[in-house]
Amino acid sequence: MLTLALNFFLQSAAACTESVADAAIWLILSCFRQFTWSALAARSLSPAQFTDVTRNVAAVTHNPAGHSLGIIGLGKIGQRLAQKASLAFDMQIMYHDIRRATPDREAELKATFFPTLDSLLEAADCIVLATPFAGETLMTAARFAQMKAGSFFVNIARGKLVDEDALVAALESRHIAAAALDVHFNEPAVHPRLAAMRNVELLCHMAGASEESHVGFERMSMQNILDFFETGNAISPVNLEWLPLKPT
Repeated sequence: MLTLALNFFLQSAAACTESVADAAIWLILSCFRQFTWSALAARSLSPAQFTDVTRNVAAVTHNPAGHSLGIIGLGKIGQRLAQKASLAFDMQIMYHDIRRATPDREAELKATFFPTLDSLLEAADCIVLATPFAGETLMTAARFAQMKAGSFFVNIARGKLVDEDALVAALESRHIAAAALDVHFNEPAVHPRLAAMRNVELLCHMAGASEESHVGFERMSMQNILDFFETGNAISPVNLEWLPLKPT
């Protein structure tokens, strides 16, 4: 099952890289600038809430420029996010992965490798999860405690990577300044305490949902079939262990 999950994640990432990276940029910006607070106030139709935002939001918001972005998982999505964040926001790119990128790739992305997750959590101003779910929760209470005080947290990977109660506690203590989640532990159910927080942006697991992504999924599926029957090797095989024989 773990091999299946990893293969599916990698195949999906190849088709929806651009869409997910774009959504991650929005979520990062929403954390730094507290856009959720402003949007909720505007939609409330309450002049008092509107005025509250205009008077107070500047004191708790920041520009991403010059801050460090820590990416957990430098796959296709992580790399594209690094490119966008570096170019658009002039952010300092840091990353941790079980496999280090080549020196040329690191130089191209202007990315600094951190050999341990703990060291990355301690250094980055904003952490983004972009790694497959490997069967266990990655962001626990202890891991949130390791993050810099006042830092930001974004999850575009899988909901079960995050202990959401621990995230709530970190947000309530203000150790984490803001968070943004595209994915949730018990989808389609959203954690009610996260939903009530104005410094938390929440989406419906739709970061990769675009017409271009769906075209990419279809193209990849068809190419996998063609390549398998023409050469015996699919470009991004899933369930390969169940297909030990080449077609005749």
